[in-house]
Amino acid sequence: MPVLPATYTRSLGGVMNKLKTWWHEQGKLKRLVAGVLAFGAVAACTDKTRQPAVAGAFYPADPKELARMVDGFISQAKVPQIEGLIAVVAPHAGYVFSGPVASYSYALLKNRKVDRVVVIAPSHYEAFSFTSIYNGTAYSTPLGTIPVDHEFAAKLGHMGSGLKLSDRGHAVSEGRREHAVEVQLPFLQRTLEQFKLVPIVMGDQSYAACRTLGLALAKLMKGSETIIVASSDLSHYHPYDEAVKIDHKTLKAITEWDYLSMSHNFESRIWEACGGGPIIAAMIASERLGANQAKVLKYANSGDTTGDKFRVVGYAAVAFYKSSKANTTESEQFTLSEAEKNELLELAKKSVETAVREHKLLNYSAASSETLMQERGAFVTLREKGRLRGCIGYVAPIRPLAFTVRDVAAAAALEDSRFPPVTVGELPQLEYEISVLSPLRRVLDIRSIKVGRDGLVVKQGRYQGLLLPQVPVEEHWDRLTFLQQTCVKAGLPPDAWKDPSTDIFRFTALVFGCAEKPRASADKTARSAR
Repeated sequence: MPVLPATYTRSLGGVMNKLKTWWHEQGKLKRLVAGVLAFGAVAACTDKTRQPAVAGAFYPADPKELARMVDGFISQAKVPQIEGLIAVVAPHAGYVFSGPVASYSYALLKNRKVDRVVVIAPSHYEAFSFTSIYNGTAYSTPLGTIPVDHEFAAKLGHMGSGLKLSDRGHAVSEGRREHAVEVQLPFLQRTLEQFKLVPIVMGDQSYAACRTLGLALAKLMKGSETIIVASSDLSHYHPYDEAVKIDHKTLKAITEWDYLSMSHNFESRIWEACGGGPIIAAMIASERLGANQAKVLKYANSGDTTGDKFRVVGYAAVAFYKSSKANTTESEQFTLSEAEKNELLELAKKSVETAVREHKLLNYSAASSETLMQERGAFVTLREKGRLRGCIGYVAPIRPLAFTVRDVAAAAALEDSRFPPVTVGELPQLEYEISVLSPLRRVLDIRSIKVGRDGLVVKQGRYQGLLLPQVPVEEHWDRLTFLQQTCVKAGLPPDAWKDPSTDIFRFTALVFGCAEKPRASADKTARSAR
């Protein structure tokens, strides 16, 4: 607004009225310009309908045959009654392979009021470094055309770095078209009535990208009748039994809601899901919208449908929903017998002695029990005369527990950067403590953190720090100091836990060994990011 000079002496009444009129007209002009631009954006994508690319290949091109096939799959899927449904996972292979599994997710949608469906898919063919929200008007299948929700898509495209309105991952790329969104649509068309679509293809499946998308969706979906579909298969081209083992590790982490470990293990190729990013983004959005349960509705792989079990692809149908019941997996405690604890302590000792004396990793084949061969995160702490001498561990469950203990024990002796390597002369004086970690769960309320029970992981972007549950007890910290010190461990300011860009995860640990528990240093070092 113009400012009058201080020397202006006339009555301001009429002038101010003129100024108010001028300002009102400026506002109308701004709104008009914004409206024209918005109209132009919509007009620019008029008639930009994404035509079916894999009809006749992944599913029948004939509408009647397609409808019969989908209806047949859904009629065979027996699913429980689930209230508070927010998201589902569904596979995206050819219908003859994955249709019987996908139908379980879509059977949940029957008779539900859904106004909008957000389908999040990976990019199989085109490489790009962002999350692509389709900028066209519609997606088409042999069953008809589904309109894109332009308003929702436009808002989403401006809600974070890496979210863009684009046709990358949706249009033709080197003669090939992405199928992972498209194959979900006939199922939606046969289970829902009128709905709008928000098609999303993730070119970047990093944790940061998943978090950005998940948080943005949660903000936009709040209070609406919207469902998320995460489009993903699981492991690819392993023998049948191996695929089942790999896939059930992923499904276990999903039901435990440990999406941070999932993200690490997907990026490290320890676990497999081509749409791992879409699953994690859906979990983050669902969690922020109140979901506290994940249920695997159906698991199978291509060997179950074709009979060829030499090279199979895994499929799962999963539901994320809000339940009045507490998450039962969270309260399950991991236990070891005294014999198993002693076996691990002896293994840690042998591993350290082999590493220090012979400068090599202990040759080890297998543990005596199946429990010790479960994949678990774990830390080994070394003390000498009651003082910390080394502590390194894996946060994510990347290896069987026994092998994890072997690996991190040797690393604690030789690779903890805070200390010189352990010498042969120190070996008789070392004491060993092992901490076996539970799955990670994001802290929804800092008042839920219990000193003496919980360990913490603080993550903000590339910064991450961990403190084990015994640390605040040894240091006589309260909850606030524990939070602050974990932030410092991550290389962040003490109050970084208050920052919306910071995620706080908690875990418990089964701790054994070292009868003496001195007040040692608070540093506990994670070997792998983690």
